[in-house]
Amino acid sequence: MRVLPGRHAIPWMELPTQGASVRNLRLTQFAVPFAVILVIVMLIIPLPPFVLDILIAFNIAAALTMLLAAMYVKKPLDFATFPALLLVATLFRLGLNVSVTRQVLLNGYAGEIVEAFGNFVIGGSIIVGLVIFLILVVIQFIVVTKGAERVAEVGARFTLDAMPGKQMAIDADLNAGLIDDAEARRRRAEVGAEADFYGAMDGGSKFVKGDAIAAIFITIINLVGGIAIGVAQRGLSFNEAIETYSLLTVGDGLTAQIPALMLSVATGLMVTRATTEGDMSSDVVKQFSGQRRTLILAGSGMAGLALIPGIPILPFLLIGGGLIFLGQRLPRAKSESAAAIEGGDTPAALPAGKAAPDTPEGIVQDLRVDALELGLSYDIVDLVDANSGGDLLVRVKALRRKLAMELGLVLPTVRTRDDTELPLSTYRIRLHGVEVARGQAPPGHVLVIGDDLSSLPGEQTKEPVFGLDARWVPVAFQHQAELMGATVVDRASILTTHLAETVRKHAAELLSREDVKMLVDSLKKTQPTVVEELTPAQATLGEIQQVLQGLLRERVAIRDLARIFEAMSASIRVGNQTTEGMVEAAREVLGSAITTSVAMDGVLHVITLEPTFEQSLLAAARSGQDGQTLAIDASVLIRMSADIGALVTSAEESGISPVLVCASQLRAALHRQLRHEFPRLSVVSYAELGGSVDIQTVGTVGNEPANVA
Repeated sequence: MRVLPGRHAIPWMELPTQGASVRNLRLTQFAVPFAVILVIVMLIIPLPPFVLDILIAFNIAAALTMLLAAMYVKKPLDFATFPALLLVATLFRLGLNVSVTRQVLLNGYAGEIVEAFGNFVIGGSIIVGLVIFLILVVIQFIVVTKGAERVAEVGARFTLDAMPGKQMAIDADLNAGLIDDAEARRRRAEVGAEADFYGAMDGGSKFVKGDAIAAIFITIINLVGGIAIGVAQRGLSFNEAIETYSLLTVGDGLTAQIPALMLSVATGLMVTRATTEGDMSSDVVKQFSGQRRTLILAGSGMAGLALIPGIPILPFLLIGGGLIFLGQRLPRAKSESAAAIEGGDTPAALPAGKAAPDTPEGIVQDLRVDALELGLSYDIVDLVDANSGGDLLVRVKALRRKLAMELGLVLPTVRTRDDTELPLSTYRIRLHGVEVARGQAPPGHVLVIGDDLSSLPGEQTKEPVFGLDARWVPVAFQHQAELMGATVVDRASILTTHLAETVRKHAAELLSREDVKMLVDSLKKTQPTVVEELTPAQATLGEIQQVLQGLLRERVAIRDLARIFEAMSASIRVGNQTTEGMVEAAREVLGSAITTSVAMDGVLHVITLEPTFEQSLLAAARSGQDGQTLAIDASVLIRMSADIGALVTSAEESGISPVLVCASQLRAALHRQLRHEFPRLSVVSYAELGGSVDIQTVGTVGNEPANVA
């Protein structure tokens, strides 16, 4: 591929190839319509025997190709066009049957392939030929087709029943940050395609069943009609007519039933494939390679049968000896003791950098306090056991990245361990060794969130993050809860959500001095001027940490570190070097991001203060060593808190999360006063209002009872 100087890479040498690809694509678009038209032609226009030979050979090749494709696909959706191809192939074969029947009845000859199949199978005996043909029909109709039809029906029903649970699992992974929107859309489309596929296979199996029934009628018509025409029109004797037309009938039946049998087997393979990582052949070899003992026992049993009097010795000894030889060649399974040693039960298997527990270094490592720790009771350790299907560690890893993108804070590694001090089905979250949150995740249960759950069995509880009414329900009743319209959440999602909310609440405490240094050094590589302007003489690393912690304490992301440093520098230049002053300066710079993050669907629902009441609060604001406070009467604070609480409750019942808006000089003091009573209420200043959001007033707080808008 040549590249033009100073321009983007242009694969201009590949254009002819692309044009050829377009032409090939146009040809493939006409392949299936051409096949359908050909079926109609075969039904109407007589085809010469030579053309019939070519079409019969093509029919056999197509059926064999579809059978092999069904064996080598890794999952059914890799061959999603199979149901449609099954219909086209069935119609093509029936059209071919009609054309062959026309030639048999008109000319007593339908090509060399039909005659060759008839002579080969009959072998001089008409009865043998008819019996073999009937056996093939019975195998296809009763054994293969009937079983495939039942499996397809059950698979379609189970797939449709499992769709809601799969969709909720995708939503849970998306909310936990394990996947992005594009991956979620891809998985939802795959779930829908899987349901459509099994539904189509349920209908496609009916085509195969109908084809088997049609083959029986066509055979009877060929045989009876051929004998009648041979005797009445062509002057053949009865024996000659039977010999001629039975040969052609059996030949026609075999050329049709052999491809039909292959398609029936392909249908059965497609609907019975389980979810595996390889094709059918690889999976069979892989799974039998671990059955060393089974093969040896089976070989011994076959060899033992050779000892029974009257049983031929050689066949049983050959098969038995072959199985024993094959079993001996397979590798031995690892013993439990060897597995335990490899798993790290001995000091020699300790991970690199991990000291033995009885040494001083090991004791010092055990004394270390982890910044963030998740403890699990022993009966819910399966949440982190990948062999049991637990994916909690993977979710926590994805959660660290999601929160880093959301808050701008790189979380420390979450140490997950079993905690023998906890009651059954309980977990707890520790921050610097201190428990900050606790919850339950009973095994074999899902959390159902809703209003009226009394009809469901299980223990009544509260959802740990938002305090909603919920119930731990056995997994067997999950589908019933979904039909009731309740929200069903699995244990891992509950624990991950609780951990995420705990981290958001305590993000300021998790921001260490080392984290700040890492953020500063990272910013210095891309914007050195911003960092150099904020010299250590103006703000030390500790002061920067306090400002960033102040922002995180109010759930303000610190991702835009450059603008935060610029605001701190500007605040210091005007003489405002207090931590609270620099936090307020940074908030004003980040105002549009703050309001956008707390808005709902582009609308910011606000609680305002009456002008006279706001002026009285401004007059009562006092500056102290720890920042601004409000020096007002306790009764005024109690009434103000009650009014704000009433407005917040009313808004939340309507599905709205309001914010309190006030003057810039009052914001810090008002937030300090209300943060303990209303931890989720954001307090923003008028200077921070920005961005493309619409503002709607929820209510007003003043000297009189609150006014609801």
